[in-house]
Amino acid sequence: MTRSTSMGDDRDDLISKVPQATAIFWIVKILATTVGETGGDALSMTLDLGYAVATLIFLAFFVITLTLQVRSDRYHPAAYWAVVVATTTVGTTLSDFLDRTVGLGYVVSSALLLCAVLLILASWRAVAGRIEYQHIVRSRDEVFYWLTILVSNTLGTALGDFTATSLGLGFERGSLVFAGLLVAVAIAWRVTKRVPVSLLFWAAYILTRPLGATLGDTLTKPHADGGLALERITASLAILGALVAVVALQHRLGRSSGRVAAGSAQ
Repeated sequence: MTRSTSMGDDRDDLISKVPQATAIFWIVKILATTVGETGGDALSMTLDLGYAVATLIFLAFFVITLTLQVRSDRYHPAAYWAVVVATTTVGTTLSDFLDRTVGLGYVVSSALLLCAVLLILASWRAVAGRIEYQHIVRSRDEVFYWLTILVSNTLGTALGDFTATSLGLGFERGSLVFAGLLVAVAIAWRVTKRVPVSLLFWAAYILTRPLGATLGDTLTKPHADGGLALERITASLAILGALVAVVALQHRLGRSSGRVAAGSAQ
């Protein structure tokens, strides 16, 4: 999913701190959301730390990785995707804490978090005059960008559980529902110009989280709950390894294309 847009101001002269929304980007995003689900459950359930303690641990990881990302002056794959993984793990344990420990339930928490995401996006547009998605260079945009991601990844966990459990679809059919919605957004991205591309991007970004949540639960939940009963820590490490491999491939392809472009210009 990528569509070029003209920014029309001096921001074009600055280097964006986030990657372009290519096909590889979305593959890595889905891997990140899936490992967020399995990793969050591994700490809170498998290691039996509980949702509150696990959330605090992942929140500390989020603060550290976000600090490195904010201090950078351009896009660094390791720093960027570390923050994304941190938001997915925080989102997993925080959502479970709200749903199960606090007792809000999937319906109420999903509704509240959805309203929070919409409020953030509306505030972003009101303050900046636009909702950005691929040219993040201003500190103001970066704050809104990561806040949207953090809340949307928390929302995604609640939506995934709501679809699989409250609606009774199960994890496999739940993942198919969100995959279908992503395909619909991708088609709209390609064929329509009436919907702002930034809104389509954030719609897709939000939907990848419940997709990853249901995929992660499909892998690790017991057979009785409709899962494959894979060990959470092992599954998390395997998915994380695949994520690192794809990011490294993306970085290598980017450097190769850059060298080819430079050679052609000489």
